[in-house]
Amino acid sequence: MSRRILLIGCGNMGFAMLKGWLSSDAGFDIHVVEPAEPLRIRAREAGASISRDRDGIPADFVPDAIVIAVKPQVIHAVLPDYKVFATGGHPALFLSVAAGISTQAIETSVDKDAAVIRCMPNTPAAIGEGMMVCYANRATTAGQRELAGELLRRSGKVAFIDDEGMMDAVTAVSGSGPAYLFHFIEALSQAGAKAGLPEDFASELALQTVYGAARLAFSSADTPSTLRQQVTSPNGTTAAALDVFMGKSELADLVAKAVAAATARSIALGKA
Repeated sequence: MSRRILLIGCGNMGFAMLKGWLSSDAGFDIHVVEPAEPLRIRAREAGASISRDRDGIPADFVPDAIVIAVKPQVIHAVLPDYKVFATGGHPALFLSVAAGISTQAIETSVDKDAAVIRCMPNTPAAIGEGMMVCYANRATTAGQRELAGELLRRSGKVAFIDDEGMMDAVTAVSGSGPAYLFHFIEALSQAGAKAGLPEDFASELALQTVYGAARLAFSSADTPSTLRQQVTSPNGTTAAALDVFMGKSELADLVAKAVAAATARSIALGKA
């Protein structure tokens, strides 16, 4: 029997997940609620049934999971329409990818006993290479955790944490992390151009170097520290550059400050 998935919101993240589900052999029966007509049409063309709002959901469609992919600022206006699915003989799992919204906040909007899983994804989920970090509340069953994992694995690697308080740091590391790497690619490209390389060539070198190094770090049994040491010859060019990055721990301290700033902002947004 296929699992019924109700997707609320089909913007970039929602659509990326939808494509992964539809291309799998898991046999999901998916209905999308999306008020924006172009996004609704896109979801229909991908193969999902669609409606503009809650009233358009077929009467016999009882979801196993409701995936919340709307913007955080509208979530409390949207969720009360779906309270009916939180209780009864077949209560649905509420799986949220809305940044900064706690499980308690979702419970407040639907039902205090609702099964809720909060997920912090990141943008590489759009190509199936995301990092999906989840926290499940006490009402969530083992079967619902398994279903959430099956849904999210289509978008990347899935990990569960036991302390929701860690989510702010998770957001700062993996949620915002891709932007840090994108900026490093920008900076490396610009540095190459300043060193005399044509801009397009410098960009190509920077992008492929970061991509290849990341794949090597992912596939190697060695730690990033060991890999760094392997490519650094004493008194060589790499050592000269690393003296700048690592002298007085400048890069490590800068990254730590950046993650701390992002964590603090995540905490503040959650309170707001």
